[in-house]
Amino acid sequence: MAVIVCSAVPAWAQYRPQALNDPPTGEKFHIEANAGFWSPSADMKIASEALGIAGTTIDLKTDLGLTDQRFRELQLTLRPARAHKFRLQYIPINYVQTGTLKRTVVFNGQSYNIGIPVNSSLDWKAYRIGYEYDFLVRNQGFAGFILEAKYTDINVSLASPVVATQFAHARAPIPALGGIGRVYVVPNISITGEVTGFKLPTTIDKRYGAHYVDVDIYGTVNFNNYVGAQLGYRSLDVFYLVKSDTGSLTMKGLYFGIVARY
Repeated sequence: MAVIVCSAVPAWAQYRPQALNDPPTGEKFHIEANAGFWSPSADMKIASEALGIAGTTIDLKTDLGLTDQRFRELQLTLRPARAHKFRLQYIPINYVQTGTLKRTVVFNGQSYNIGIPVNSSLDWKAYRIGYEYDFLVRNQGFAGFILEAKYTDINVSLASPVVATQFAHARAPIPALGGIGRVYVVPNISITGEVTGFKLPTTIDKRYGAHYVDVDIYGTVNFNNYVGAQLGYRSLDVFYLVKSDTGSLTMKGLYFGIVARY
């Protein structure tokens, strides 16, 4: 009997469960900074009315010659406690292109005839400021909800040799709600999914409407508690209606970045 008891002790020690308060690699931080590059495909359409003249719905790719670009992105997360995070993200989006019109379009009350060259640009500053509360926290991952404000500032300009430069500008803080979940497939590799969005239906006032949907799925490899690498896919879908001005902007694509923690 003594031999059996003694041999059982090492077996029990060998299979002790991991302590519940022992976070996986990469989850021990108070400050986290992300920097990377996003290479999305763009589908963008705008229309702008002026002087009582309705605007044409202009496709920035087929009408103006927009080509897909790569953009920088920056994100900062402050975590005073394990379940509480304050988040800031900034993506400067800018397109500049020259194209020859294949049809006549009207923008901001001005007519741009078929066959003329047009210089155009779209400058979009996309900010996100939010709070995340993780209501479920385990060593294998977490789940939480997100409350944030998305500040969108969009400028579009068109210029040609025969028409003075015209501008359309839309900006607004947009509240959004969403959720986030993360699973660690092994102690230093995780998969994260995040969705946030907002919708202002036109049923309230037919002159105004908007929606904003941001989907982000990414994997993270943590080399240690302080440095990691990320590969992900983001989809950003924005629509706005302000009286007779409209914009539909969709961007989808892969991104790659690094993450540093303290």
